[in-house]
Amino acid sequence: MAERSPLPHRTYGLRLTTNIRLRWMAIIGQSAAVILVAYWLGFPLPVSMCFALIACSAWLNLFLAFRYPAAHRLQSMASFAILTFDALQLAGLLFMTGGLTNPFSLLMTVPVVVSATSLPLRLTAALGAMVVATATLLVFFHLQLPWFPGTSLEMPFIYVAGMWIALFSSITFTAIYAWRVAEEARLLANALTATELVLQREQHLSALDGLAAAAAHELGTPLATIALVSREMEKALGADPRYREDVTLLRSQSERCREILKRLTSLSSESEEHLARLPLTSLIEEVIAPHRDFGIAIRLEPGERLGPEPVGRRNPGVIYGLGNLVENAVDFARKAVSIRWRWDQHHVVLTVIDDGEGFSPDIIDRIGEPYMSSRQGAERRGGMGLGLFIAKTLLERSGATIHFQNAAGQGQGALVEVRWDRAVFLDPPAMAETSIT
Repeated sequence: MAERSPLPHRTYGLRLTTNIRLRWMAIIGQSAAVILVAYWLGFPLPVSMCFALIACSAWLNLFLAFRYPAAHRLQSMASFAILTFDALQLAGLLFMTGGLTNPFSLLMTVPVVVSATSLPLRLTAALGAMVVATATLLVFFHLQLPWFPGTSLEMPFIYVAGMWIALFSSITFTAIYAWRVAEEARLLANALTATELVLQREQHLSALDGLAAAAAHELGTPLATIALVSREMEKALGADPRYREDVTLLRSQSERCREILKRLTSLSSESEEHLARLPLTSLIEEVIAPHRDFGIAIRLEPGERLGPEPVGRRNPGVIYGLGNLVENAVDFARKAVSIRWRWDQHHVVLTVIDDGEGFSPDIIDRIGEPYMSSRQGAERRGGMGLGLFIAKTLLERSGATIHFQNAAGQGQGALVEVRWDRAVFLDPPAMAETSIT
C-alpha cells in the first residue's frame, strides 16, 4: 500500500494577480514616501528620477494585467525575472536617496521573502545573492540622504556596516524561514491530495458491488424480451430442421444469461448487508488477508473482550489505513507480526506489533509526517513516509487516535496502537467516508 500510493509532484509558481497587487502596494508606498519627503518635509530629492523608476513598475503592472488573464500562474523563471526587476527598481530608488543609510533599505528583503514562498530554493538563493551584492554596492555608491536644505547628514561607516549586516541577516533568516514554512505547506497539501485520491479509489472499489446489481437490473428486461421472442420463434418454426437447433440454442443461452444475472443480483443483495457492517474480527481478517504469504507469520492474539463484539460500518478508509499499518509491520518484521485487539463498553483497541528493529528514537515523535521515511531498516521493502501519512490521516478521519512507540520486551520491535471510542467505531463520522478536505 505504501508502495502503491500516488506520488504528487511539488508545485511552484506565483499567481499573477497576487504579484500585481503587491506591486501596486509598493508603487503607492514609494510614491507617498517621495511626495512626503520632497514636498512636506522639503528635503532636496531627485523627484523626477524617482518617479521615473516608479513609473517603470506601474508600466510593468499594466503590461502584465493586459497581456495575461487574472488567473494566470507565472512560471518559476518568469516570477524570478519579475522579482529581480522589483529588487533592482528598489535598489535604484535607494541609490538616489542615501543607499543603506536610508531606513527603508530593509525593504530589500521583500522580493527575497516573496521568492522563498513561491519559487524553488535555487532561484531564491540566486535572488538573495543578487540582493546582497546590490546592497554591498549601495554601501559605497549612493547619493546623499535627503536632509534639511543647506545641511547634510553623514552617517559613520560603522552604522552603514551595521545596516548591511542587519539586511544580510534579515534576508537570510526570513528567506529560510519563509521557504521552510511554504515547503511544508506544499508537502502537506500534496500529501492530502494523495490521501483523497487513495480514498476515492477505495470507495470506487466498494461501489462496484452496487454497480453490478444496477447492471443486472437494467439487463433483466431486454433479456426477458429475448427469451420471450425465442420461445415464440421455437413454437412457430416447430420441427423445421433448418432453424430448430439455432432457435433452441438462442433460447437456452438467454435463459442462462438470466440465471447469471439472477445470481449476481442475489449475491449483491446478500453481500450488501454483510459488507455494510463488519464485526471487528471480520475487519481484522479482511485487513490481514493480503499479507499472509510473504514469509512472515501473522499471529492473532485476542485480548480482553467485555460485552458484545463491536460491529461497525464498513469504511474503505479504515480498511486501507489498517492494511497499511500491517503491511509496514510485515515489511520490517524479522519473523512475525502480532495483531492484538480488545474491547469493552467504552473503547475498541487494535495493536500491530512487529519483531523488527523498531522506530529510531530521533524520529519517533515525527512519525506520520508526510515524506518522512527514517525508520531503521528502511533499506528493506516499503517505507514509512507518504503511505503511513495517508493511513494515519484516514484512520484519524474515522475517529481513531493512533499511538506509535517501540514495544517493550525482548525481541519486540515497533508497536502501533489504534484506539476508537466504542460509539465512534459503531458509527464513524460521515466525513471519514466522503473526502479529505
